[in-house]
Amino acid sequence: MKMKKNLIATVVILISICSNASAFAPGNALGVHQSTLSTNGAPTTSFRKNNGAYPSEIHPAAIKRQRKSITSVQTKMGSQALVYGAAVATTFGMQTIGFIAAYLLKTETFYDIFGGVNYLLLALLSAILGATGDGALQWVDDPRKILTTVLFGVSRGWLLLFLSWRAHERKGDSRFDEVLGKGGGTPQPLNFLVYWMAQAFWVMLVSMPMLFVNSSNVIKPGFSGFDIALAVLFFVGVFTEIVADIQKAVWVKRGRLGDFCKAGVWKYSRHPNYFGEIFQWWCLFAFSYSSSQNPLGGYADPLWWAGIVSPLFTMQILLNMQPTGISNAEGKSLKRYYDKCPERYAKYRDNTSILIPFIGYGFIPPFLKRTIFFDFERYEYKPQSGESADNVAKKDENSPSTP
Repeated sequence: MKMKKNLIATVVILISICSNASAFAPGNALGVHQSTLSTNGAPTTSFRKNNGAYPSEIHPAAIKRQRKSITSVQTKMGSQALVYGAAVATTFGMQTIGFIAAYLLKTETFYDIFGGVNYLLLALLSAILGATGDGALQWVDDPRKILTTVLFGVSRGWLLLFLSWRAHERKGDSRFDEVLGKGGGTPQPLNFLVYWMAQAFWVMLVSMPMLFVNSSNVIKPGFSGFDIALAVLFFVGVFTEIVADIQKAVWVKRGRLGDFCKAGVWKYSRHPNYFGEIFQWWCLFAFSYSSSQNPLGGYADPLWWAGIVSPLFTMQILLNMQPTGISNAEGKSLKRYYDKCPERYAKYRDNTSILIPFIGYGFIPPFLKRTIFFDFERYEYKPQSGESADNVAKKDENSPSTP
């Protein structure tokens, strides 16, 4: 039920984004008024400037400039509409096909793989379709498009490899046991469909900044210092996630030495992989600012602002939604640590940031930990009777990432 409510909220966000597209439509703001009548009754076109109307016969050059401006705006709108429309159709079409195949085969093995492939397909389609049409800016001519697509591809390519490996290793995902009717239960096709549609929204919303850049026709010479800094930080986020995933996988393969992971970057963050995932999308959203087609800049561009759903939706999934992310990895899932090594784990928890990797977390005041550092009280372990550590560990093993 909680997932359904979050899905409904996401639908509302998308509807709001679509409604803002009208802000790009050419109209009276361009100063063109057609089909007005001249003094002899013949139709003519008027050009408004400084609240004055001038017939086209008197100022043909002005009319020509305006028509050229309209054509330019329509070209930009067409490119953006094509990219976003194709992305929506591809994403929901692909996830629907995945649902049908998975339900007929009664398996969830390729659920995460479909998500990873979907990301890469959107990057490829947007790079191609963003250069479609007369006057459209070619992908190879825009360093911002190239850099964004490459880094996005590296990030989602790693996700695909990692999820494919994990699916092979785990040979199942207990999250889907109930909806698939495993163990003698009644299959729940509608609830299974909710999972696939939630993944469709996840792919589409997270990809928004990338789609914004690849659909842009703005030509700017080189990168600004602002662009370079954000590109570097975006790479840092991607690199952090990859390194954290590898270090955790190696630790698990070696037998989970020390009961909980403190290898590499995990010594400075309890969930560095989630930090990398969240941080990279904030950086890409900010980086996409320079690709805005609005003459006033990105701050006046509703489609650029719509891209903020990428990091916000990622935070919602990883910080608040069950059965994934920190909400799943913390709380009652910490039982096995407090059963096996309560003092060592309590010390590690008190001195290690839940998300942002850094040294000195133990000196941070509790009220700051509970607010800007996201170490919320709901993540604390509260013992519950009748729950075994083995069951908790099994559930955590089938979550997208383990603590």
